[in-house]
Amino acid sequence: MAHRLIADVVDAGDTAVDATIGNGHDTLFLAGLVGPSGHVIGFDIQEQAIEQTRNRLGEAESVKLHLDSHGNMESYLAGEVKAVMFNLGYLPGGDQKIITVPDSTLSALKTATEHLSIHGVVTIVAYIGHEGGSDEALQVDQWAEALCADHYSVVRYEFTNRKNKAPYLIGIQRLA
Repeated sequence: MAHRLIADVVDAGDTAVDATIGNGHDTLFLAGLVGPSGHVIGFDIQEQAIEQTRNRLGEAESVKLHLDSHGNMESYLAGEVKAVMFNLGYLPGGDQKIITVPDSTLSALKTATEHLSIHGVVTIVAYIGHEGGSDEALQVDQWAEALCADHYSVVRYEFTNRKNKAPYLIGIQRLA
């Protein structure tokens, strides 16, 4: 669903951000949308994630990866972006003690929405099944609920027929 929301707004030549590159699946997806004339900026705090993403991308010249926290995104953005993708939690297959945390995530979300172009989209997949995940998701939910309805449309997609702690998606579109 996150890919659908993003694909509806991102065109060749646009700039997009993968705030938490992980294994590089979303980075590759974004690179395919923006094409060689666009730009993808990716962030992760783990060298393993950067290496796996580089291997997945091959020779994608439109992608710039940064071994840095998404909380420092402001230092790397110049101008508007069409989309920003977040997958909160830990690196799949990595150290599950290294997780996204509310302070840097909320800072990155604020930066993302400030740089988002009109009709641009932010997606946030919140994983709540690990230690710290529910607290981060709660703070992200509260932040998203407080966005001005005149400027942002916020939706939440979740599994209603699963009893376990299934991840859910928050989609934010800038209206004005």
